[in-house]
Amino acid sequence: MTSRTQKYDVIVIGGGAAGLGGALALTRFRRSVLVIDDGTPRNAVADGVHNYLTRDGVPPAEIYAIGRQEVQGYGGEFADGTVTTARRTDDGFVVELADGTSYQGRRLLVTTGLADVLPDVPGLAERWGKDVVHCPYCHGWEVRDQAIGVLATSSMAIHQVQLFRQLSDDVTLFLHTAPDPTEEQWEELAARGIAVVQGKVEQVEVADGKITGVRLEGGRVIPRQALAIQTTVRARAGFLADLGLETTMVEANGVEVGTAVQVDARGATQVPGVFAAGNVSSPMAQVMSSAAAGLMAAGGINFDLINEDTRQAVAARSS
Repeated sequence: MTSRTQKYDVIVIGGGAAGLGGALALTRFRRSVLVIDDGTPRNAVADGVHNYLTRDGVPPAEIYAIGRQEVQGYGGEFADGTVTTARRTDDGFVVELADGTSYQGRRLLVTTGLADVLPDVPGLAERWGKDVVHCPYCHGWEVRDQAIGVLATSSMAIHQVQLFRQLSDDVTLFLHTAPDPTEEQWEELAARGIAVVQGKVEQVEVADGKITGVRLEGGRVIPRQALAIQTTVRARAGFLADLGLETTMVEANGVEVGTAVQVDARGATQVPGVFAAGNVSSPMAQVMSSAAAGLMAAGGINFDLINEDTRQAVAARSS
C-alpha cells in the first residue's frame, strides 16, 4: 500500500456533477480537497446533458472537464482510481484505491452515483442512452414525434407513458412484466390515444444502428423508433461497508426503484464525518440538481470543520 502523507480537509469520492460542485465550493473556502474519480460516470453514454441551464446539450465529458479546471483553479487536486474501502482513524478517514494507494482526509464527500440495471431484454443494452432512454425530462425532446414504445416492468410505467405522450402522438405501452392497469388507468390511456400491448417482449429489433421495432413472444413485431424503459438503480457505495454505512431501498409510489445512501438535509449520513450527494443518495436527481446537492453538502462539511477547528483552537488556548 502506498500512503500519501498529506492529509486533506476533504476527500471527494466521485468526480461527476455532485462531486465537482462540492469540491468547487470547498476549495473556494480555502479547504484542501482531493477528488478521486474512476472515470465512469452514469451518463457517459449520453450525447449531451439536458436541463442544465447555460450548458444544455453539452456532452457530459466536456462539462466535467470544465468543472475540473475550475476546481484546480482554486487549488483542488485530483487522483484517478477506484476507491475500494474507507476506514475511520483517530482524526478522520483513510481511503484505499484498487491499486493500493491510500489517502487521508478529515471528512468524506461520497458522490459516486449509481449504476443502472436494465431489463433483461436482448437489444436494450446496445442502444442504451441513444434510442433506448429512461427519463423523459433528460431525453424526451430528442425522441419527440417519433413512434415511442414504453417497456413496462412495474406500475410506474403508467406515469412514464403519460409523460412520453406529451412528446409524441404515437406512443405504445408494452405491459411486458408489469401488472395490468386499473380500470381507471385503462380509461385514461384510451382517452389519450395510448396503445397498450399485452404479452412479454422477447427482444428489441435493431437494424443499421437504430431501433426498428419490438418483438413479442410469438414473433409479432410492433414497429418503433425509440423505447423508454425503467431501470433498477444501485448506489455505488460498497466501499463504505467498513464504516458501517449501508444502502437502503428506495420506493416511488409503492414501487422499489433501487438503493441509495440515506442523508439528511445537509447531506450528512448516519456516520459522523461522511457526507453524500447526487445520485448515490438521490436516484431521481438530474445533473443540475446533483451539482446543487454537492454545493449544499459542501456547506455542511465546511460548517462541521469550522466547529472542529474552533473546538481545537479553544482547547489549545486553554492549555
